Amino acid sequence: MGAAIVAGALIALMPLAPARAATGEGYPAKPVTLVVPGPPGGITDQLARLVAARMGRDFGVQVVVDNRPGAGGNIAAELGARAQPDGYTVLMGTQGMMVSNQFLYKSLRFDPSKDFVPAQGLASIPNVLVVSSRLPFRSVRELVDYARANPGKLTVASAGNGTGTHLVAELFQTEAGIRLVHIPYKGSAPVITDLLAGQVDLAFDYPVSTLAQIEAGKLRALAVTGAARLPALPQVPTTAESGFPGVESTSWIGLFFPARTSPAIVAKWQADIGRLLADPAVIAEIRKMGGVPLALGGARLGSFVESERGKWKAVIQRSGASID
Repeated sequence: MGAAIVAGALIALMPLAPARAATGEGYPAKPVTLVVPGPPGGITDQLARLVAARMGRDFGVQVVVDNRPGAGGNIAAELGARAQPDGYTVLMGTQGMMVSNQFLYKSLRFDPSKDFVPAQGLASIPNVLVVSSRLPFRSVRELVDYARANPGKLTVASAGNGTGTHLVAELFQTEAGIRLVHIPYKGSAPVITDLLAGQVDLAFDYPVSTLAQIEAGKLRALAVTGAARLPALPQVPTTAESGFPGVESTSWIGLFFPARTSPAIVAKWQADIGRLLADPAVIAEIRKMGGVPLALGGARLGSFVESERGKWKAVIQRSGASID
């Protein structure tokens, strides 16, 4: 009799578990994993640890940063796509993973448009157009005028074929009607080294890589590719202010859940991260990384990602860039 009563009680309670999951009640009840598509120390990792510390405090459970670098972020994205949609795996999604890679790689083992639910944007990081201080150019217009008169004479370095620093250079050439010689490197560090040595002429790299050299007068910043000037470089105009509004470009980072994750759980993260991005201390940290908060949540982030897909698909197809 006692066993029958216990069994009956368990059967009666069984429907409650899915119901609680659907409403987000009791979430989170265990540690959450934040998957990062880069090694420790990078911008995405720094931002992930900022999020993990704050969300862990607010949730009362540990948020674990799981670094999964490699394949342009595809390793991390595949892990996120295949995770259980229970809210305990969150992906730090980047422009490359969610947009560019599907047009650069011949095949992916995930579908960025179907396998994820956009939760909340985190940060947007523009490129800085820098030239060797050995060159005479003081503005984007001077550089473009020279390049038009001397096609193929100037070299543009990037952190690698298909990277954001490469694709924005391709966009720039299209919008400006010029032809540069692309020199791909393996990362930003060797790009900056050869810029300083005068081995290459210009690059569209990130503030975290270029700011110290700009401030030292060893590199000259001609423009930033964001919608507004960078607080760290208030004297440097945007590409739009320089006469090339079509060159607006940023690398961005946001939070994505596996498809079919409870909307209530996604909404909980969206609300908490929204408050996080309004914190002046957090804004200051993002600015130190060379970025600005990307306050786009849910459907707005999804619409933004879709617009980015259309934009970068066209750029990649025109450039002929590919990775495998």
